[in-house]
Amino acid sequence: MISEIASKEKVIGVKQSRKAIREGRACQVFVACDADPAITEPVAQSCAEAGIPVEEAYTMAQLGQACRITVGASVVALLS
Repeated sequence: MISEIASKEKVIGVKQSRKAIREGRACQVFVACDADPAITEPVAQSCAEAGIPVEEAYTMAQLGQACRITVGASVVALLS
């Protein structure tokens, strides 16, 4: 599942992901299991309201690596 991140169009980070969710461009969202819940909970709630599936099985380091960035990523949204 995480291999999809590298090959698909995406946005990385909380602000960009929330914007993509709000605009209806996100088709799936990955939330890091080790990220601060105060940051990720609003994103997960927005996804629930919009009917977008959320995957929480990966760490920030794993998400960052899948996105080919040198830092961890708390939220990654795949775009439709």
